[in-house]
Amino acid sequence: MAHDLQRRFGCPVELSMEVLGGKWKTVLLARLKDGPLRYAELRALVPGLSDKVLTQRLRDMEELGLVEVTRRAGTSTYRTTARAERLRPALDALYACGVALAPEVGASVE
Repeated sequence: MAHDLQRRFGCPVELSMEVLGGKWKTVLLARLKDGPLRYAELRALVPGLSDKVLTQRLRDMEELGLVEVTRRAGTSTYRTTARAERLRPALDALYACGVALAPEVGASVE
C-alpha cells in the first residue's frame, strides 16, 4: 500500500492517523514495544489477525518507517524504529485507556 505523506494535512492528528490508521498497526507496535519479535511470535501474540493481513500490515509499517526487518535463514525479525518510538507516548495512552475502559464495558484484555 503506497502512502502519500508528502502532502498537506489539515491537522497534525490527521497525519498521525494516516500513519497509525487501522486497528492492527497500533496493536503490532504495542507488541513490539518491548523488543524485536520474529514473525511467528507476532502471529502468536495477535491470534485474531490472519497471515495475509499480518504480512500486509508489516509491509505497510516497514514502508512508513515504523519497523525494520532483518531476514536470516528463512526467519524475519521485526523491531521498531526511532520514528515508531516517537509514537510510544500515544500508544501508552491508548494502552492505559483500554485497561481503564475494560471493566467499565465488561471486556477482558491481556
